[in-house]
Amino acid sequence: MAETGKGVTAGKLAINVQKRLNRAQEKVLQKLGKADETRDEAFEEMVVNFNKQMAEGTKLQKDLKTYLEAVKMMHDASRRLQDCLADMYEPDWFGKEELDAAAEDTDTLWLDFHQSITDKSMICMDSYLAQFPEIKARIAKRNRKMVDFDSARHHFASLQKGKKKDEAKIAKAEEDLGRAQKIFEELNVELQDELPVLWDSRVGVYVNTFQSLAGHQEKFHKEMSKLSQNLNDIMTKLEEQRELNEEDNHSESASSLPKSAVTNGSDSELPPGFLYKVKAIHDYTATDGDELELKTGDVVLVLAFDNPDEQDDGWLMGLKESQWLEKKEISAKGVFPENFTQRF
Repeated sequence: MAETGKGVTAGKLAINVQKRLNRAQEKVLQKLGKADETRDEAFEEMVVNFNKQMAEGTKLQKDLKTYLEAVKMMHDASRRLQDCLADMYEPDWFGKEELDAAAEDTDTLWLDFHQSITDKSMICMDSYLAQFPEIKARIAKRNRKMVDFDSARHHFASLQKGKKKDEAKIAKAEEDLGRAQKIFEELNVELQDELPVLWDSRVGVYVNTFQSLAGHQEKFHKEMSKLSQNLNDIMTKLEEQRELNEEDNHSESASSLPKSAVTNGSDSELPPGFLYKVKAIHDYTATDGDELELKTGDVVLVLAFDNPDEQDDGWLMGLKESQWLEKKEISAKGVFPENFTQRF
């Protein structure tokens, strides 16, 4: 049995070697113009489209993988940033528990985003491209069988044209031609049916891939926006807490001053028309004689306009508290832009 097996293997090897030699000889004759070649321009166009489709799909798959790697890197960076904030955030600060919960939710959101793209877009592309190698191999096989068909056709024709006709050889050549033609045409017909369908399928694949990607991006950014707003609210309230603590400390310091010092800043000695106090948060250089020049940190006593019709939108009338406490003169008042100050 072992000897038979070796013989069969050697026989197949010899047949394959002979096929390759025949194909090589046929291709040489065709290039030299000594043998005609079966051509199918419509099929050749299908193959051009197939190669283009495979190249585009492979590039999209590669770029999608790169995008996923970028998402993973952003996730890692986000996690490190959240961990850094959590480590710095002192336990008695406002919203410590909410901050930790937001960090955990952010981490989960990144994980879900990455997994969703992998499952819905990446796997879709992988499945789409998985069919190309098998079809590419069948196209190559079809081309080889086409050469075999041409070779068998030319061999049969040459025997028929020979001066000494060997009917047995002619019959054998005709049989080989029929077999070669059948194999070639079966492959050819299958591919002619499949390649246009595959070509048209690219639209649906691209639509599904990018619709899925866009949908998951939209959902991710909506949820991330909510978490970012929550973080912003926590930071805002933390700042408010800090300002309240500063005011409490200021009040405690003021209460410890001698009575005469407190009386100088009492409400009973505020200028006529006083409404409330603001603090300058930016420097402002006066550009007109009736304007008040400000330095960051100046406390301003906001006053009512003598004639309300004279007040322009975004402008207030006021007097620096330091000037009032020093001179008690209302004449030093002037207008200033409201958005350069903050009420307290």
